[in-house]
Amino acid sequence: MNNLDRVRAVIADALYVDLEQVEPGANLMADLGAESIDFLDIMFRLEKEFNIKLPRGEIEQKARGQLSEAEFAVDGRLTDAGLANLRAMLPEVKETAFRPGLHLREIPTLFTVQTFVRMVGEQLTTGDAALAGAGTERPASL
Repeated sequence: MNNLDRVRAVIADALYVDLEQVEPGANLMADLGAESIDFLDIMFRLEKEFNIKLPRGEIEQKARGQLSEAEFAVDGRLTDAGLANLRAMLPEVKETAFRPGLHLREIPTLFTVQTFVRMVGEQLTTGDAALAGAGTERPASL
């Protein structure tokens, strides 16, 4: 089973939806009915499934990049530069979802199944590099 299939199975199980509904482009909140608390459960399950650690707030931190807090968001709303950085961090999200005035707390509303597939893939790649550097083999379960 590939990463996409594994992530889809985890999300379907966590949200109590049919696997067929969990398509890569499906938005977790709008299409699959996820609530903010479900994201923690999904992340926990993905960490367990893949034996990885998914850093909380990583997308926001990476999107901020070299921007100061004031350059990234004002009164909790993303600036044009912040929105452009976020768009670059979430290439799987439809362009129309990145609307001016997006609030920081709304970032999870953008997440799709593919967002989690990408996050898992990034952590597996980072983990491979870290394990190789430490001279440690990846556990057979991955």
